[in-house]
Amino acid sequence: MAEASVYELAVIGAGPAGLSAAVAAAERGLTVALLDAGAQTGGQYWRHPDERHLDAFARPESSGHHHWSHYRDLRTRLARAVEGGRLVHLPGRQVWRIDRDDTLLTLRTTPISGADATDAAAASERVVRAERLVLATGAYDRQLPLPGWTTPGVMAAGGVQALLKANQVTAGRRAVVAGTGPFLLSVAAGLADAGVEVVAVCDANALSRWAATPLRAVQEPGKLLEGVGYAATFVRHRIPLRTRTVVASVHGTGRVSHVTLAKVDARGRVRPGTGRTVEADLVALGWGFTPQLELAIGLGAQTRVDVDSSLIAVADADQRSSVPGVYLAGEATGIGGAVQSCAEGELAALTAAVDAGRADDPRARSRLRRRIARGRRFAVGMHRASPVPADWTTWLASDTTVCRCEEVDADAVRTTVHDLAADDPRDVRVTARPGMGLCQGRVCGFALACLVSAETGRPAEPTDLEPLAKRPLATPLTVAALAALADGKD
Repeated sequence: MAEASVYELAVIGAGPAGLSAAVAAAERGLTVALLDAGAQTGGQYWRHPDERHLDAFARPESSGHHHWSHYRDLRTRLARAVEGGRLVHLPGRQVWRIDRDDTLLTLRTTPISGADATDAAAASERVVRAERLVLATGAYDRQLPLPGWTTPGVMAAGGVQALLKANQVTAGRRAVVAGTGPFLLSVAAGLADAGVEVVAVCDANALSRWAATPLRAVQEPGKLLEGVGYAATFVRHRIPLRTRTVVASVHGTGRVSHVTLAKVDARGRVRPGTGRTVEADLVALGWGFTPQLELAIGLGAQTRVDVDSSLIAVADADQRSSVPGVYLAGEATGIGGAVQSCAEGELAALTAAVDAGRADDPRARSRLRRRIARGRRFAVGMHRASPVPADWTTWLASDTTVCRCEEVDADAVRTTVHDLAADDPRDVRVTARPGMGLCQGRVCGFALACLVSAETGRPAEPTDLEPLAKRPLATPLTVAALAALADGKD
């Protein structure tokens, strides 16, 4: 389609939610544009080796994946829709701004770093116009600072898994996997199957917390089966699982060499005298995920704080946001996993089709609503069983880095709160500069909000968290792209 074309639906994100939405919408007869930063579909969850060079990898592209057959089905249906002319797939493109008028949404895009945008095809993809939009922007790893966490060899658990899935590369030989939640089990099992010695998996919470929500735990039988598989892997590789245990500090010169583990109480305070040291060259830290909301907030979508303390965008029972013509699917509405995301993406597409005047399928939409409600119940139970410890900020030394980009430590944040009367994360940000660097708070934003709340005694509200996620430019941009906008060249 030419640049002047107006799509009936644009979908941002080609992970489980976005891919499901794009395919379902195209099969309902809508003209669809699917935009994604990745060179190939799948998102973070189904990240896999380069499809053009699969013979260069020792293991199949499905290695380490769940629900792979469902992804292959979506991928096949996507190709069929592209061939049929109903769907245009625009990979390697990031949306940095969305403008909205009474009838159209204008998505301004830029190629991912290193991509060649000089040819005519790339130029024609610079602006995408659509009548409706599904935001399926996913999430990124939530990180908590601790002494030594900037030492090379300390990585986000999701980053460690991404290396395994996409490149079949292990980030170390002796690993400690720590944080909280079921995702730790997946990362540890993947590392062990790839030949890494996992010396400890440390969960800050006790497994008995699941007993408080037994009915929620059984909402997703598939998750229980996955858990059984991880347990078998742990037994086979003799991986020790340590509960109510955290990485208290990381040590090493030039790279991680050893790690201090410590027991914690129910609120996350380190128990004196429980520290022990283990040798490791890789530390994978996972504290859940933070929804990526720059575009949703930029459009003015309503937000709220979820049960896991994440800021999320609010969707109704049919995935409509508070902004007319904009739908939400996947982690933007709350961290719930791939199966949940697929159902939300499909429902968002069916709702968009109805709103566009296509025939309704009430039975399908009702089935998806029930599926989403069941998944949401499980997600709430998971978050309650695996919360970020309430008193994790007590782990921080005064010189522990909170913001890596601007090199702001915990003492600077505390001083800004108490001596300069900054009483919310935004005030601290503009005064002491945490979250003002290259990542714009994506890494430190959650931790900063928690630390400010701990010092002020006031829980973070959406009005505190939205400024940390609101960005005039949703992604780094070249001066040339801004100049083109100013010149009226779109």
